[in-house]
Amino acid sequence: MRFARLMVLSMMTTLGVQGAVAAVTKADFGKLKDGKAVEVYTVKNADLELRVTTYGARIVSLMTKDRDGKMGDVVLGYKSVDGYVAEGTSKTYFGSIVGRYGNRIRDGKFTIDGHTYQVPQNDHGNALHGGPHGFDEQLWTGKALPDGVEMSLVSKDGDMGFPGTLTVHVRYTVVGSAVHINYSATTDKATVTNITNHSYFNLSGEGSGTILNEEMMINANGYTPVDAGLIPVGGVKPVAGTPFDFNKPTVIGSRIEESNEQLKLGGGYDHNWVLNGKNGVMKTAAKVHDPKSGRVLTVTTTQPGVQFYTGNFLDGSYTGKSGVKYTKRTGFCLETQHYPDSPNQPAFPSTLLKPGETLHTDTVFAFSVQK
Repeated sequence: MRFARLMVLSMMTTLGVQGAVAAVTKADFGKLKDGKAVEVYTVKNADLELRVTTYGARIVSLMTKDRDGKMGDVVLGYKSVDGYVAEGTSKTYFGSIVGRYGNRIRDGKFTIDGHTYQVPQNDHGNALHGGPHGFDEQLWTGKALPDGVEMSLVSKDGDMGFPGTLTVHVRYTVVGSAVHINYSATTDKATVTNITNHSYFNLSGEGSGTILNEEMMINANGYTPVDAGLIPVGGVKPVAGTPFDFNKPTVIGSRIEESNEQLKLGGGYDHNWVLNGKNGVMKTAAKVHDPKSGRVLTVTTTQPGVQFYTGNFLDGSYTGKSGVKYTKRTGFCLETQHYPDSPNQPAFPSTLLKPGETLHTDTVFAFSVQK
């Protein structure tokens, strides 16, 4: 017997955070071309509503309160899976989990134990976000949790040229006004992996214009400059005295058009910051304040780096869930990560994962308001 599409999986789960309660529900989110059904899970409490789909294990909406207590969606995305599929090869990666290797690998090549692997060169001769058919295109398996959802995927040996069968679990849980993302992965053969979430944020609300007036703080004294292919060159350089110094809150648009070679290469900000603090230890990565809405986003992570990207390649080709076209710099990303091209740069923290080991990282997107 078919009831309404919405199926309540868990109701009124006490989280113990200021008396907040969460409910987890599941609904249809459309179908893929092969007929496979795509689901979307909603995790909701009094402070926040998170929606995650099994297509790419991606965040499709995130409702938070502004200074007046009004809820608004602060991530870019589409109403159904059709919008994500329709992007084709011109991907935005809105909200998705990217992998096996998020960000770039030079020439799509890396060597493990003397064997060189070639993976697809889908970004100006380099590998980007795991190749043309990475984790963002995969149909993950969802499982409701008392306060969230777990997305699981098995990437077979040789998937996009990467060695080893990689088993990945990504848990999204809601605690008060924060989204916790827990990543874990195991392999049966030595491989490299760098898994992150690629949400685009606009704290004024998706479809509300650019993010250039939002104030950014990044907890980093160094960053990794890039070449024309956005591959790190020259190791870690200090941010002091450059437009990349966000140690004090700075309006995103205040320096983005400066005559700076790195800004020109990225078309704006599209770089990896080397976070202050130890790899594997929870620390503040960034804090963003939107004067218009009063919303504040604080990102903490165990990862060593964060990619700050200002939506430089959005060009109005994509119409979002509110019917507004996403134009240049209408969303920003804070992708917690290992550094780009780490498999080819021994001085960077290693992304090698061996059999018997478990990759484990945590990232938190916490929301508050500033009156």
